[in-house]
Amino acid sequence: MAVKVFIKRYVKKGKTKEAVELLKDVRSHALKQPGYISGETLINHYDPCNITVVSTWQTIGDWIRWQESDERSAKKDQLEGLQEGPANFEIYDLGLASGK
Repeated sequence: MAVKVFIKRYVKKGKTKEAVELLKDVRSHALKQPGYISGETLINHYDPCNITVVSTWQTIGDWIRWQESDERSAKKDQLEGLQEGPANFEIYDLGLASGK
């Protein structure tokens, strides 16, 4: 079942542009991953330090493989240096999950 992953970050003041460029780079690598469907970066209209990335994956396993990959980990460390605190992850199933 497809999943949507919401990653919410709050970046340091003045670091939004740098963070968005780094997120574009992360997405370019994600595009090559098995199971990746789509993604977008949302910047809060009233607070540009508040950034949410929404990605869609064919399965939770596809997301977990990407999340745990060395390729993503290197970029994650760079992003954390721009953030005020840790990123918040939320994962949602698309549609109704059977048996839930």
